[in-house]
Amino acid sequence: MSKISNKINFGNYFEDFSIGQKIVHPLPRTISEGDVSLYIAFTGSRFSLHSSDIVAKEMGYNKRPIDDILMFHLTFGKSVQDISLNAIANLGYAEVSFVNPVYVGDTVSMTSSVIGLKENSNGKSGVVYVHSIGVNQDGNEVLNFKRWVMVHKKDHSIKSDINVVPTFEKSAPINIVNIPTIKKVDTDASGGEFFFEDYEVGERLNHPEGITIDNSDHTLATKLYQNNAKVHFNDHMMKSTPMGQRLMYGGIIISIARAISHNGLFNAQWVYAINSGSHSNPTYAGDTIYAYTEILEKIEVNRDDIALLRVRTIALKNQNPKEIENAKGEDGKYLPNVVLDLDYTVVIPKKSTKK
Repeated sequence: MSKISNKINFGNYFEDFSIGQKIVHPLPRTISEGDVSLYIAFTGSRFSLHSSDIVAKEMGYNKRPIDDILMFHLTFGKSVQDISLNAIANLGYAEVSFVNPVYVGDTVSMTSSVIGLKENSNGKSGVVYVHSIGVNQDGNEVLNFKRWVMVHKKDHSIKSDINVVPTFEKSAPINIVNIPTIKKVDTDASGGEFFFEDYEVGERLNHPEGITIDNSDHTLATKLYQNNAKVHFNDHMMKSTPMGQRLMYGGIIISIARAISHNGLFNAQWVYAINSGSHSNPTYAGDTIYAYTEILEKIEVNRDDIALLRVRTIALKNQNPKEIENAKGEDGKYLPNVVLDLDYTVVIPKKSTKK
């Protein structure tokens, strides 16, 4: 009989984490044109800055940057092996900053620190809070975020009763916006005529498009990001759980909601920060995603060419946004078809840049 090797990495369980623990994640990732093309194939993203070298140069770049959310996925995916391989669900994000642009050919890597731990009352799982930082090949920070994930315990018989929950800022801090001076915005290329001055606080955009996510879409996307969490990869295992099928990676819902928001936020080409995000209900293959966006705040940044819009995008499954007034019911709980509540900040040019 063969000897069972102890060289296999089975991922970390809740008991394996400790406050202050620092983790250097493996598998740095060099970004290719193939990654960019596949991201468009999975999401239908249509922002012109990330689609056209000509548009990028007109807007002050030497070459086309990759989509900020694609960079998020490729960098975030580094942390899965150590943080969420044994996750039940990724619960939320806070203080996510997109610090510097990333280009094809750049190599991204990530480190994380454990900033909180909370054992669940059932003794079977707990919530792990981490602060993760992604850098490029020159050590320049490209992504900075905090997230919390529910992770299985290895031994249900031992309880620690640990309850250290960090506090988060309501919004990511506004720092220098690392975007070139915008020379001009070609509205024919972007598909929309609306700029910073055209939006009003309290305005709601009901995006009309719906995108149905097939099994192949979310399977290939998760593999592309090297996000090998069992709940996304292993359908055989998931069939034995109450869910009965693979849970869709919440980041895919973020990507699709962002892609859908193009119709209404045509010129909001950059994601500056994600202030908070909640995956409020599970999503599965076959669900159709819709979205609406509310304008929360207009923010000046001491530049004549750009400003910021703080927005809230609500993603729905199998329900048109025209059919829903609020994301939560009278009891304060999310309605069953609400799958994402994302508070984020986008950069948008001012009218002075119109071609």
